[in-house]
Amino acid sequence: MNQFLYILLGLVAGIFAGMFGIGGATILIPALVFLFGLTQHQAQGTTLAILVPPIGLLAALKYYYNGNVKLGMAGFICLGFFIGGLIGASLIQNIADPLLKRLFGIFLLVVSLNMIFTK
Repeated sequence: MNQFLYILLGLVAGIFAGMFGIGGATILIPALVFLFGLTQHQAQGTTLAILVPPIGLLAALKYYYNGNVKLGMAGFICLGFFIGGLIGASLIQNIADPLLKRLFGIFLLVVSLNMIFTK
């Protein structure tokens, strides 16, 4: 069941990445902390492992060597993210730029308020 939830999280993050160019810090880290109970360090390390090639490789290795990467979880989320990115990029192509800017701003506002006002 967890593998399905990990893929679903990756799918959602991938869709948002495809639509808005975001996913790691704004979707994955809060979800891993609030929904899956990871520590902030584990969430950041696991997210880096998901996004490794090639950008986060050295940072992900540092987190991994300190025990803060959940490789199994990262693999399943990566699978969903890969497919979700294509879906999100396809969905957003016909959205007008002013609306896209507003949607992106609303999304960031919701995430920031959640990070500020929840445990």
